[in-house]
Amino acid sequence: MFGTRLMGQFGDGVFQAALAGSVLFNPDRQTDPVAIALGFAVLLLPYSLLGPFTGILLDRYPRRNVLLWANVVRAGVLVGVAGVLWAGGRTGPFLLLALIAVAVNRFILGGLSAGLPRVAREHELVTANALSPTAGTVVLTIGVGAAVGLQRLVDSGDVGYAVIVLVAAATYLLSGLVAGGFPVRALGPEHDDPTARLDTVRSVVTGMVAGARHLAERRAAGYGLLTVGLGRAGFGVTTMALLLLYRNTVEGSGLFPGGNTGLGQVVLASGFGAFLAAVMTPGAVRRISRRTWMVTLLVVAAVAWPVVVAVPETPVVVAVALVTGLAGQGIKILVDAGVQSEVDDEFRGRVFALYDMLFNVCVVSGFLIGAFGLPDSGLSWPVFLGVAVGYLLLAGWVARWTARYGWARVSVTTPHVVTPRSGV
Repeated sequence: MFGTRLMGQFGDGVFQAALAGSVLFNPDRQTDPVAIALGFAVLLLPYSLLGPFTGILLDRYPRRNVLLWANVVRAGVLVGVAGVLWAGGRTGPFLLLALIAVAVNRFILGGLSAGLPRVAREHELVTANALSPTAGTVVLTIGVGAAVGLQRLVDSGDVGYAVIVLVAAATYLLSGLVAGGFPVRALGPEHDDPTARLDTVRSVVTGMVAGARHLAERRAAGYGLLTVGLGRAGFGVTTMALLLLYRNTVEGSGLFPGGNTGLGQVVLASGFGAFLAAVMTPGAVRRISRRTWMVTLLVVAAVAWPVVVAVPETPVVVAVALVTGLAGQGIKILVDAGVQSEVDDEFRGRVFALYDMLFNVCVVSGFLIGAFGLPDSGLSWPVFLGVAVGYLLLAGWVARWTARYGWARVSVTTPHVVTPRSGV
């Protein structure tokens, strides 16, 4: 499971860097903030419609097979993307294939999250979520850095980006090969749920409604998903600000450059923050409680972002990206573990599909808020103070519901070798 995630998310980083470089920092394709936000909306929001089918598929068929074939399919799609770039294509076919590649990724990330409790005991889920998804995020940022470095060695135009996309396709094939090493039913679902059906659109809707009802019965899990979603709205706003900052405002020098390279450095800093979250979160939960750690991280995020407007210098932006990367990933680790432990196996695919849908809608909402609220410089006291106040209000709400539903208590241990469960 760990190898499947690492290979796949390295490829994600390479592919995302190729997309960003070929669109956002290409002089022939400079776009305004609203166009950038709408581009992200086109890439993400259609999967709010795809989410129900993803959830049903993961609760109906072996998740191991989903991981295997989804990786093979997206590798093939990226070969098509590389072909379009090689030919200099910039519009219809390029956007369509990129859309399909992002769509397939929904099945993979959902399958990894839903299958994790099948390879880790309940009291190990916080540590497992600290290690596996966070390492994936770190490797994704390494993939971004690798793509930026590779771009310096190949053609700087579309042909060079096509080569980078082919590298990503190769890593997806390796990810699928690793996933194929599992026994067929190792990642669940162990039992077919009668509400998980793909016969008709109506049966899909019925199955997702059953998943939503199950989540409503696990109220703390639902509140956890909402916490991550609202936090990601702030992430969308600040990401738009960073894109504008590095394209129009900061120049950078020396160790902290501007432009595409500087933005890649920010991504790497955020990834290192995610790594620190993986290291710190299990120990913090043992010492001060899950509730206190979540509230602390939200307050840290609230305080950090206005610093960017006060001191719009590249070293400061990199430092803030590191701190907020730690905060965002730390919260996600705890919510993922809570959802996995509280939701029944036959519903996990649908619940994580709902998670994904909420995540996408909130990220795009944040991008749109940033697009309409930020100037071309990316700097705005009202917007950044609004983000800070939003995080503080979210911290207060989290403090209330975590106290009510017992999220101050959690058992955390270090993973160790265990005897596989039946069917694994």
